[in-house]
Amino acid sequence: MQALISVSDKTGVVDLAQGLHALGCKLLSTGGTAKLLADAGLPVTEVADYTGFPEMLDGRVKTLHPKVHGGLLARRDLPAHMSALEAHGIGTIDVLVVNLYPFEATVARPDCTLEDAIENIDIGGPAMVRSAAKNWKDVAVLTDASQYVGVLEELQSQGTLSKETKFALSVAAFNRISNYDGAISDYLSSLQLDGSRSHFPAQSNGRFVKLQELRYGENPHQSAAFYRDLNPAPGSLVTATQLQGKELSYNNIADADAAWECVKSFDTPACVIVKHANPCGVALGANAAEAYAKALKTDPTSAFGGIIAFNCPVDADAAALVAKLFVEVLIAPSITTQALAVFAAKPNTRVLQIALPKPTDDSPWQQGRNAQDIKRVGSGLLIQTADNRELRRDEIKIVTTLQPTQQQIDDLMFAWKVAKYVKSNAIVFCGGGMTLGVGAGQMSRIDSARIASIKAEKAELSLKESAVASDAFFPFRDGLDVVIDAGATCVIQPGGSVRDEEVIAAANERGVAMVFTGVRHFRH
Repeated sequence: MQALISVSDKTGVVDLAQGLHALGCKLLSTGGTAKLLADAGLPVTEVADYTGFPEMLDGRVKTLHPKVHGGLLARRDLPAHMSALEAHGIGTIDVLVVNLYPFEATVARPDCTLEDAIENIDIGGPAMVRSAAKNWKDVAVLTDASQYVGVLEELQSQGTLSKETKFALSVAAFNRISNYDGAISDYLSSLQLDGSRSHFPAQSNGRFVKLQELRYGENPHQSAAFYRDLNPAPGSLVTATQLQGKELSYNNIADADAAWECVKSFDTPACVIVKHANPCGVALGANAAEAYAKALKTDPTSAFGGIIAFNCPVDADAAALVAKLFVEVLIAPSITTQALAVFAAKPNTRVLQIALPKPTDDSPWQQGRNAQDIKRVGSGLLIQTADNRELRRDEIKIVTTLQPTQQQIDDLMFAWKVAKYVKSNAIVFCGGGMTLGVGAGQMSRIDSARIASIKAEKAELSLKESAVASDAFFPFRDGLDVVIDAGATCVIQPGGSVRDEEVIAAANERGVAMVFTGVRHFRH
């Protein structure tokens, strides 16, 4: 048995090589990897000595040689192949261990230049990986350090690798090459002549890993699967650990993501209840139990069979309250043992634990948010930067004669944060750190306002002196009149309509405070 080992990431490679050597495997290697193995006391042959051809062009050419690729590609079951190897003095290579130049890490650096990127495009490595992966029945190809222990253990226990293992290694290798080439394409096709990079490369190469196949999709006649990003953001839904409950459905996952993204946006203990991708109850509290009790008041009817997310620990008190209602999914950053004991009596409730991203992380990715949003349309994609815009208090503009009080500003900021996660047209009434009425997804903003009022009335919640948020501007004063008639005394909206002055005049006429954000949050 002969192995060729040539890696950029040296993690675990010495242990692997020692294990292979103990099994009687001859070791071939290149450059820094060969030196590392030799320093560890292992007998290793440099590829240049093996091929009889020196490395050249600053190492750009070293493994692109018939003695390497012939040894990888020759089929052992074909006499003609084996005869050709013998005629040219080429030995077989049975194990290939290669990881590629760190192109992705290089271009992720803010100071990366085009020259840096080009020099980190691996040529020989992918060529060897493709050769070995193509000839998977005869060659085991390892492209990630996580594979080393399992492969070595199987060789030690069985003396060989099963076809299943070698095929799985081949698939992983081709996936790695695909992802590597996709990263190169994304980077190069995003470059501008002035050295800047576009958010939108000339070719988009999506790279996702399947987590699971689902029982069905949005409806029973549709099939579906759940995928994650190749490198998922910390604190995102795909990093969740399911602690109990049956398999998540397509709709569970979509709604859970909406709930988790919303609840993560609050800095103090909060609860978000989502039904059909819309928040139907959101509240702040001193703890999970108080936040949930307040959130449930907004729309207890819609909360039945909903998704409940917390941004704070869930203890037994909160669990006892939640367990009184049929809940599809519960999400929290931590759940106490006592709370899990409560949920154990509700085996159909799926309980997910997701670690919150660190508050010191600045980038959207580090905050567990998508950098881009993608929507499929007929034979195409719509790609946009994600709506990660957070409104600061010092950005709001008071446009009415009446100035909002500090408490009203608190309520307006809370309402604005909720409205961002409600489907357009969105109208959200709030007060005292909780939603009072939510109107979502209507073709008319007036209808959304009326629905929010109806919801509040049905829940026996007063809208008197409430704060209201609209995700987009009021195109006419009639929408404003509806929310004021319902009881709102302060309003937050983006502004930007050609009739802003008319709407401001209406607010002054009705004696309410209104602030503009200059930001719109359409959510389709």
